[in-house]
Amino acid sequence: MLAAIKSRLEAAKTLRQVLEAAERYALEDQQREPAAEHFLLAAIDLPDGTARHVFADVGADAGHFREAVVAQQVAALRSAGLTGTAAAPEPLRRRDGLYRASASGIEVMKTLAAHRSRHQPLRGAHVVAAVASLDHGVAAWALRSMGIDLAALREAASRY
Repeated sequence: MLAAIKSRLEAAKTLRQVLEAAERYALEDQQREPAAEHFLLAAIDLPDGTARHVFADVGADAGHFREAVVAQQVAALRSAGLTGTAAAPEPLRRRDGLYRASASGIEVMKTLAAHRSRHQPLRGAHVVAAVASLDHGVAAWALRSMGIDLAALREAASRY
């Protein structure tokens, strides 16, 4: 019983770290609500290292994911006719109140909540699996642009 309590406390701590870091990444991107890519960036930062190991298992470098996300965002802006180079704006400030996420962020959170109910420790690899289950959006496009097959990434993440 003590082990189960300890596992739940660790999972809650990890979830808090992921939520806070995802929000920070979103605010840096001038977005109020974290999306799947922000959750994945947060998972890559986790001290357990499992997210980075999952990327390595499929022959990719997790350190390049942020660049791939930025490239997808730039491409989206260009397709809308917006070009040019402006100085990076200051990150948005955090708002008080309930935690909110974008639609893709909500999907990641639902998957993580389902995982949490299985009483297993929450790891960065589980966030990778949740994000890799999304077929569309910036995170999926960024992963594909890195040459990563989403099914292979999910499979690699399932080993942790």
